[in-house]
Amino acid sequence: MTLSALELALVEEATKKSGLIWVRGSGPDRGLWHAWVDGAAHVLGDGPGEQPFPGLADGAPAEVTVRSKDKGGRLVAWTATVRELVPGSEPWEAAVTELKGKRLNAPDSAEMTARWARECRLLRLEPRSVHGGLPDGSLAAAPLDSPATTRRPAPAALPKLLLKRKKAARGR
Repeated sequence: MTLSALELALVEEATKKSGLIWVRGSGPDRGLWHAWVDGAAHVLGDGPGEQPFPGLADGAPAEVTVRSKDKGGRLVAWTATVRELVPGSEPWEAAVTELKGKRLNAPDSAEMTARWARECRLLRLEPRSVHGGLPDGSLAAAPLDSPATTRRPAPAALPKLLLKRKKAARGR
């Protein structure tokens, strides 16, 4: 199915403005950072220190949900065809140029693109169709297993200590 000009414009603008897209291949949904380049979303990962995206394979379909950057609500959902780009090719270089500016907290910013070429996969998610209407149910899912932990409860004495500091600062 080919997207109309209006559908493509909606997908492009929503995806460009969203800092995160939710992508599902044959595995669970994953929130992925991305860049929009030449009519498709590009995601980089599956390497050490980069975002994982299991279940996304070259030539396979993927479901993409774009959320609002400010409110977090669903803007548009679309089906994509996944294409893996060859490191060093012209499309790969164009996508990496955009992705470099969006990669936060890279441990090796000077050698980042060489590491990406050696150790990571760069996938192009080409829009194929737009899903119309809103879903009937919630679409909420349980969080994936992760080694990350939540904060521990604040020590009982902490509020008193903070209050004393505020009072001392006012008295100066």
